[in-house]
Amino acid sequence: MKRCFGYVRVSTIKQGEGVSLDAQKEAIAAFADTNGITITAWFEEKETAAKKGRPIFNGMIRQLKSGKADGLVIHKIDRSARNFADWAKIGDLSDAGIDVHFASESLNFRSRGGRLSADIQAVIAADYIRNLREETIKGITGRLKQGLYPFKAPIGYVDNGGGKPKTIDPVRGPLIKLLFELYASGEHSIWSLVPEMERRGLRTHSELPLSKTGIEKVLNNPFYTGIIKIKRTGQIFDGVHEALIPVTLFEKVQHIKRGKSGKKVTKHNHLYRGLFQCGLCQSAMVPEKQKTYIYYRCQTRACLTKTVREEKLEAAIHGLLSTHCIPVLDLDALDRELRTWLDEREGQKPKDMSTLQLAKIEDRLDCLSDKLIDRIIDDETYQTKKQKLLMERKTIENQRAKQANKEEILHNIRKFLERVKNLCFTYAMATRLEKREIVKITTSNRIVTERNVYLEPRNWLLAVDNIATVLYGAPSRPTSRRPQHVRNRNIKRLIALANEPETVEAMDLLAKDGHSYD
Repeated sequence: MKRCFGYVRVSTIKQGEGVSLDAQKEAIAAFADTNGITITAWFEEKETAAKKGRPIFNGMIRQLKSGKADGLVIHKIDRSARNFADWAKIGDLSDAGIDVHFASESLNFRSRGGRLSADIQAVIAADYIRNLREETIKGITGRLKQGLYPFKAPIGYVDNGGGKPKTIDPVRGPLIKLLFELYASGEHSIWSLVPEMERRGLRTHSELPLSKTGIEKVLNNPFYTGIIKIKRTGQIFDGVHEALIPVTLFEKVQHIKRGKSGKKVTKHNHLYRGLFQCGLCQSAMVPEKQKTYIYYRCQTRACLTKTVREEKLEAAIHGLLSTHCIPVLDLDALDRELRTWLDEREGQKPKDMSTLQLAKIEDRLDCLSDKLIDRIIDDETYQTKKQKLLMERKTIENQRAKQANKEEILHNIRKFLERVKNLCFTYAMATRLEKREIVKITTSNRIVTERNVYLEPRNWLLAVDNIATVLYGAPSRPTSRRPQHVRNRNIKRLIALANEPETVEAMDLLAKDGHSYD
């Protein structure tokens, strides 16, 4: 009897778990019994025939050419190949005198007519799969343009079925947000985050700990800001799913990943490492431990600035933060005044600057598309600039949503001012990691000149002081005597200030109350 190999194939592993492979084997076995053929080996493959270079198929071809069998039996032509490269290999077998049989087609592959018929069917199969691919891509692109992600949800989100946006995973979502925050703090490298996130319980969809590569993929994925980016093509789309992190946090992470920050892990990890510099030579004040004390030293030999103890830096920071305090009673008064001010304007249609900003972004997106069409910019530049514009739009839309509800406006402003009022206490109770973040977000121009420490409050903190002074006067006076139009202007300024990215970041940090990093 003639010795032949039997080849069966399904397109996917999931399909291979069904009856398709068994049905093909039964058809081939029946054909072999009828035609006096013995199947000496079976070759099973779970991969699309449209893809050339299938490992099992190629291995079988090599064995046939080396004389391990007299021929090959396949269920149908489209089970063998749906691309011309692999179909040519089937033809080469026949030209080399190796019999090729198709169990479900009554054709003689050795005859001219049978070979022609098989070639035509192979062309039709290749055309079918090519059309199927185009239609699939068209459907996927349509979903993406609608803002829907048609692939498996990234870690931190859950799938809700076709045609529905991904939603935040209540378990993994907060951990993914924490992953971004920890890396953005500058205290962790990607390597140190691997055991840290495993300890905190972050797992993949397969319930495995995240690897270094997995963490890098998460940190590079703008999906968490509401933007969809297709890695293979570089295309950018505006997603309709809820953002897990603010754009400012994502951009801060990218800034650190590009290497524009100091090293993230040191042996001693001193509290103010990298935050102060010498006021005379602009060199970094490098911490070092001597016995039980920590000193910050200028490394320039001839510089007059030598060393300063960490306690002196701590005292300077406490001194600055303690000067920014809003009296407790003022918050209640401000709440009433804000409510009255918003009620008076509820029936009016104020000038919405966000609408103008969004319109400008839409114009820039249109201009960007025109430049791509006119070949003024390449596709990579187009996608990069498009992602930046979409992130700007997301930021404005988020701020706009926060300002839409009057009660939410009042709640956000009161919460913001309460945290500023308790800034010094919050700093004193914070963890070491949070203290660094508070120093970075509330102070600037941190310098040491000889043995003196100087630092300044950030602009947003100064703005809060100025607004509070206008609204309530000096701390010795219960109310301000400023004209009402000046007070109204500063109330509007306060509302805007409480929603600016820098102050939103400050509010998010101060909201942690020393517990998020424990």
